[in-house]
Amino acid sequence: MKSVRESSTKKKKDASGDERAGAPVNGKPEAKEEWAYPPAATEGSDLAPIVGANLRRLRMRRGLSLEKLSQRSGVSRAMLGQIELGQSAPTINVLWKIARALDVTFATLIQAREAGGTTVLRKENAKVLTSHGGTFSSRALFPFDGPRRAEFYELRLAAKATEAADAHAPGTVENLVVVEGQLEIVVDRPGGHTESHRLETGDAIVFEADVPHSYVNVGGKECIMYLVMTYAEEPE
Repeated sequence: MKSVRESSTKKKKDASGDERAGAPVNGKPEAKEEWAYPPAATEGSDLAPIVGANLRRLRMRRGLSLEKLSQRSGVSRAMLGQIELGQSAPTINVLWKIARALDVTFATLIQAREAGGTTVLRKENAKVLTSHGGTFSSRALFPFDGPRRAEFYELRLAAKATEAADAHAPGTVENLVVVEGQLEIVVDRPGGHTESHRLETGDAIVFEADVPHSYVNVGGKECIMYLVMTYAEEPE
């Protein structure tokens, strides 16, 4: 599962000549990323400083250098440095790689540190991410105000579109309900076994999402879903 509007990230070089995005890792070029945060449209919508501060705090807590984290995550050292400084808006795929390398939930990287009592999440201020091409979008329906084991999302997938998702952290479970349209969930199990489940409007599914999986809109209109993602371990 991924999430809101695409923001093209051009490859740039820092003073040392390293590329900020797409730099080779262990001799191999980094895969093209397809998700990014949009430019800040409303006050508080720019998550770059929050992500940067959280990344540095978590990296230092584990005693990891930028180089070591780069090796673990497959994200270039230059890009990690730019993210920590709040000078680069990381793509959603990059954040997933970093979260896996640090063994934390996705929300741990994007949450603000202060907690609140009651929170109203206005639609116009929603944190939304959109895939390359705009066929798939994810809107976070929870505040980024502290560690959590469960995350709640609204997902939208265009007619006849497919969205492939990488494996999440071990033990991660997705609980999804289709509220409009028709959907097929394809889960790649170890050993080359593939599960395929077709869902109609009102149907729900619970599956282990720590393997590659795909969402396929088999209908002729946009499919709208609600997803609860639950992690196995308590986040930091």
